[in-house]
Amino acid sequence: MAGRKQFDIAAALDAAMIQFWRAGYADTSVDDLSRATGLNRSSIYSSLGDKDTLFLRCLERYSTRYGEKYDAALSCAADRPLAAARAFFDVTLERIADPGLPDGCLVAQTVMASPALSAGVAARAREAIGFQHTRLRAALKVGRLDDEAADSLATHLAAVNQSLAVMSRAGTSAEQLRAVVDVALGAVAQRVGARDRHAAARPRPR
Repeated sequence: MAGRKQFDIAAALDAAMIQFWRAGYADTSVDDLSRATGLNRSSIYSSLGDKDTLFLRCLERYSTRYGEKYDAALSCAADRPLAAARAFFDVTLERIADPGLPDGCLVAQTVMASPALSAGVAARAREAIGFQHTRLRAALKVGRLDDEAADSLATHLAAVNQSLAVMSRAGTSAEQLRAVVDVALGAVAQRVGARDRHAAARPRPR
């Protein structure tokens, strides 16, 4: 049909996302994006936007894709904080272990590159980081942890999750990453145990 686009926009966005993920925003040129997507420069600009716009679209795509995976993992262990945290980290470890994907995390890399980004893109990356804390806190609250414990643990777990991405890019082995996760899960288990001991010690109503 006349005027019909002769390429798959979803596939092009995925290819661009992988390019940005592998090399970062600053070290990815429009020519790099052209090679990654198989599109010429004019097609990129007309269909996907300029570099800044395309990067934001890729960041949104990444955040939505993995945000949904994290949400699904947490919801499968709704009232069990330790199981929820383990499922959350499993999403990250499975992504890191996938040989078809770059190491690290596009959101974490974007936050670290904030000085080279537009204010809008940098703000969106910080927002995506914040969503991790929000979803973890909500899951821990469902698991009947109090506000203080849920908030502090969510901050800790989100920080560990981002450190896994950075460590994976530095070549840390899967076994070492799992050991880091086990320590973080130990902190959750300790809080859950303290909660249960406190609940057991409360006098029962007569």
